[in-house]
Amino acid sequence: MSEAFNADRLTRLCDFLRQSPTPWHATKAMAERLEKAGFQRLHETANWQLAPGQRYYVTRNDSSIIAFQLPGDTLKSLRMLGAHTDSPGLRLKPNATQHSAGWLQLGVQVYGGVLLAPWFDRDLGLAGRVHVRHADGRLESLLLNVDRPIAMVPNLAIHLDRDVNSGRAINPQTQMAAVLLQSDSTKLSELLAAWLEEQHGVRSAEVVDFELGFYDVQPPSLVGVKQELIASARLDNLLSCFIGMEALLESDGSQGALLVANDHEEVGSASACGAQGPFLGDVLKRINAQVGEGSEESLIQLIQSSLMISCDNAHALHPNFRDKHDEQHGPAINGGPVIKVNASQRYATNSVTGALFRDVCREADVPVQSFVTRADMGCGSTIGPITATELGVPTLDIGVPQWAMHSIRETAGTRDVEYLTRALKVFLNRPALG
Repeated sequence: MSEAFNADRLTRLCDFLRQSPTPWHATKAMAERLEKAGFQRLHETANWQLAPGQRYYVTRNDSSIIAFQLPGDTLKSLRMLGAHTDSPGLRLKPNATQHSAGWLQLGVQVYGGVLLAPWFDRDLGLAGRVHVRHADGRLESLLLNVDRPIAMVPNLAIHLDRDVNSGRAINPQTQMAAVLLQSDSTKLSELLAAWLEEQHGVRSAEVVDFELGFYDVQPPSLVGVKQELIASARLDNLLSCFIGMEALLESDGSQGALLVANDHEEVGSASACGAQGPFLGDVLKRINAQVGEGSEESLIQLIQSSLMISCDNAHALHPNFRDKHDEQHGPAINGGPVIKVNASQRYATNSVTGALFRDVCREADVPVQSFVTRADMGCGSTIGPITATELGVPTLDIGVPQWAMHSIRETAGTRDVEYLTRALKVFLNRPALG
């Protein structure tokens, strides 16, 4: 297998991760890059005029995005990539302002399956979207990113909890309100007004609603004596979003190809813009109506002639916890993309789709690995089975191996970024999927 370390790609990845503290920021960053590459923006509320050989993208809720390229002739099949834009974290409650011991704190609610302990004693920024009403009554949605250390969730000293290292349960309601300001009167609304003026020049506007969350402002970094690792927040699953976008932009354009990055995977995908919602199905119907054969029967034929590769990171073999893996299925960091398999259909891979991906990796000259959870442990899931269930499209689940999934800072392999990009490019350029 040839070595894989692309410094320019890793620089772009780190930039993307820094630009994307929330699903809305990630979607914006992806849209901007797609437009620079010649993709035309579509709006769901407008009539679409699609043309063979062109490239387009569309968003929903400003937090999910679908980008696609059309072949020069009639569309017969699509090579599809799937990922998700959201990551577990701490989101603000609507009435977040609270005061304790002379400090302004903000109450949080847990989004997704957060690994809570690493959130203590971190330099936290705040980001998301805010909806304001201007003096003329106009409503406007604005992205906010306070990308400096404005908050912290302080730990309790070991002297006051001698049993903490024996395993103390963490209560997010009572123990994880972030500390922002030494004040017993300041409100969140006052801070938001100042930040909106600073970032958008907005004055005298009323904050009507918001979706905001804390995030670690420590930037991504390459770690290890030979920079074998990349450490960052939100690798699950912005790493897959990035790799899918890189592969799409570097594909030769000869085949019909599509990338979908859904929001809300970490909370079950049941939303209008999640994988269980109709977003992808709506787009496929409109594509088929204009550049396919147009009928309901032809839409089914298009879907059954296509393939979805669902990309979501996999659990890498941990050197300190080897017993948490099946002995024959512990994927190594920098060992290549991982095919995820589960007999109970928690992953969508079957022998047909798995064999095809193994052949893709052979053609791309990259190693490939397998992950099966231990038989005495539960198995997570991702958008693959949901997409397969909703659309009926043949699907497989793969991912880059990583450590510390759902932590505030996760770790993956630098060579694996290149391995998976190379494999997905071969998949997108393949004349035949069978």
